Amino acid sequence: MPIDLFDCVSPLDYRYYANNDKLVQLLGPYVSERGRLAAELAVEAAVVRVLARRGVCSQAIADEIDAATARVKLEDVTQEDARIHHSTRALVNCLRAEVSDEAKPFVHLMLTSFDVKDTAAAWRFKQATEKAIVPTLLDLEDTLIKLALREKDTLQMGRTHGQHAVPITFGFALASYVSRLGGRIEAVRDAGAALRGKISGGVGAHNAQCLFVDDPIELEREVLAELGLQPSISSTQIAEAEPLVDFVHALVSTLGVLANLADDMRHLQRTEISEVAEEFTAEQVGSSTMPHKRNPWNFENIKSFWKAFMPRMVTVYLDQISEHQRDLSNSASARFIPEVIVALVATARRMNRIMGKLIADPAQMKRILDLSEGMSAAEPAYILLAAYGHPDAHEASRKLTLEAQATGKPFPEVFFAAEDLQPYIAQFTDKQKDLVRHVESYTGIASEKTERICELWRGRLWW
Repeated sequence: MPIDLFDCVSPLDYRYYANNDKLVQLLGPYVSERGRLAAELAVEAAVVRVLARRGVCSQAIADEIDAATARVKLEDVTQEDARIHHSTRALVNCLRAEVSDEAKPFVHLMLTSFDVKDTAAAWRFKQATEKAIVPTLLDLEDTLIKLALREKDTLQMGRTHGQHAVPITFGFALASYVSRLGGRIEAVRDAGAALRGKISGGVGAHNAQCLFVDDPIELEREVLAELGLQPSISSTQIAEAEPLVDFVHALVSTLGVLANLADDMRHLQRTEISEVAEEFTAEQVGSSTMPHKRNPWNFENIKSFWKAFMPRMVTVYLDQISEHQRDLSNSASARFIPEVIVALVATARRMNRIMGKLIADPAQMKRILDLSEGMSAAEPAYILLAAYGHPDAHEASRKLTLEAQATGKPFPEVFFAAEDLQPYIAQFTDKQKDLVRHVESYTGIASEKTERICELWRGRLWW
């Protein structure tokens, strides 16, 4: 009997997907059981349309079967599957029940289960890519581009190994994610387009098709063209595994980019850093016991999604292996692939929402930069010393950082007071001296590169 949403086991259903009408509307045709059935019926209809064109059956029979696919109910297929323990034959039996005796012989004619299943999966995931995944990621990319450009001149301390490095701008930090996400969007788009179907029979040698046509490869091409797909170059009972592996990898690695961005934004919200903040509504509660808390929970949730779904990639790699012309060891595991699509789209939508309202604090970023008291000027100081002939400039600069730490003096003050360095410092230009004194100007081309990165990806992604 039907169960209530809150009787579901998976939190993906009751918390992140089924309670979100917009997400269900966007993804349902491609990730749900009803969507799977509709896609498999579409394959059955596509085959019989081509058979009619080839003269194997009449156009009237093809039209009858095509129309009957709309009357097949998932509930009936499920009951039939429970009776005979074969999901594809259950679908075929239910479709046959909706057509005349004259049409019955042509339902599923020449096909094996995975002619239908693999082709339907390729069609669903390709459609999901074009109509849901890529558009959602493009919305997020647009938000990140706008935010990066808005903050392209906002001074921020760069960090490596969690330590102050040299200054950048906040926009430049975001531009890195603009580029990484842009590359993954291209990868997802390409991988979705590369998904392949098959109409090649029980072992992939077109045995059954050869009973009716002289050009079974062309027949396969015609059927798949009805669905906007191309055939797998080779196939056994199943299509080649690698296009689907590449597709899921593109999804999971995209989720990894989002997790990395979320992690960075979460760390920047630490109390002692506080350079950015999530929007926090008036009624929102941060802690059940500490009323002052403003937890970066959205970013934490995104990273948590990645932790839950990244290991799924291992299962997909395991499903690459199928003995001889096919075994059934992926019969359960492959059913979970749509959940990866849901996870990525739900996560990208959440990231888009919170990044679109991200609050940056330039004054706090400047205060954080000033904490190191010009210590990051040690890099330009050392490079300039070397350029003007100092034989061991790095060591000289390093020792001065230790002196600055010991004395509590700013590094520039210690540097310009060093007597043994005066012959080299005298060769510095006024601009170079100012740069060491005021390290906040030592941002390279962070602002300009931010603009270039954003312009590049706008050109590449929006045709």
